[in-house]
Amino acid sequence: MTAIYNNIPFHYHLPKNLECSIPTEIRGINRDEVRLMISNISTDNVQHDTFKNIVDYLNEDDVLVVNTSGTIKAAIPAKNKNNTFLQIHLSTQLKNKKWVAELREISENNTQRYFGGQPNEIIELIHGGSIRLIQPYYSNSNQEDHLQLWTIELIIEEEVSHYLEKFAQNIQYFNIKKNYPNSFYQTIFAKEFGSAEMPSAGRAFTQNVLDQLEKKGVEIIPILLHTGVASLEMNEKPYEEYFEISKKSATAINNARKKGKNIIAVGTTVIRAIETLTSSQKITSSGKGWTNIFITPERGVNGIDGLITGFHEPKASHLFMLEAITKRKHLEITYHEAVHHKYLWHEFGDLHLILP
Repeated sequence: MTAIYNNIPFHYHLPKNLECSIPTEIRGINRDEVRLMISNISTDNVQHDTFKNIVDYLNEDDVLVVNTSGTIKAAIPAKNKNNTFLQIHLSTQLKNKKWVAELREISENNTQRYFGGQPNEIIELIHGGSIRLIQPYYSNSNQEDHLQLWTIELIIEEEVSHYLEKFAQNIQYFNIKKNYPNSFYQTIFAKEFGSAEMPSAGRAFTQNVLDQLEKKGVEIIPILLHTGVASLEMNEKPYEEYFEISKKSATAINNARKKGKNIIAVGTTVIRAIETLTSSQKITSSGKGWTNIFITPERGVNGIDGLITGFHEPKASHLFMLEAITKRKHLEITYHEAVHHKYLWHEFGDLHLILP
């Protein structure tokens, strides 16, 4: 498979001890007590603080755009005809019981990519029912070079939502025997459920933080993007995801832009939705549907000025998006700082506020 962008994604060394798979609730801290790194693109200045103090680094006329998607239980235990234990990670619902899903093999207490799937194969679900592998999602790619996404059919008697609520758990890649409550995977903004994985950049927001932002005059604008599985690596182009931007939100974004306000996306999912409907003239339209947009440094961004995000793994495709906003030099500086100061990675980890 050829590279999806003609540059190599940003690479660095991530020490294993910085990979965090334990929720703040288990670690004994409030959600807004995760650490926050603040960096300015124009100066490359970096500061360190706690997320609950984020209001101190935002201007009264800044705008935050948030994702209102809630997280479903999307990991289903299964085994194949050779008794290999698998997890089926539902990613995107296509129609009723047809989904795009990732196949993963259980290895000790973690999961890893499973390359043994075959078209029309039936895989037994541990709690009853089965799935049929219809075809690989990336039909023109070398199977072992990319995310193991398949179009599948769930063969179960009951409604999918009922089955998932009873037998599935939230997607985890590490410590999968720890089955945390679904509430641990929701953000304060969640309204419409459909994300396979949590839009985690919004997880640290609490009512106290929102009250401070409102008092300062920072505007919150909602959009929707249902996230799929997030284990993308270097040569993997992001796949289609469903999104919605209302007329009210598009108008608010455009009005803020006209007034010269900073538009700060809370998460890469927000950027993907906004960039899909923002023209090169920097006008954002309302709309809904499926986006397959891939944001690279070559493409650039038109709709946002800053970003709140977690820290992404070495060579991850998401780093192309960050580089489109910040340039490679800024990424090198900030990720060196993050590793040096022992920030925590992954959905339950620390956050990075990137300002113009």
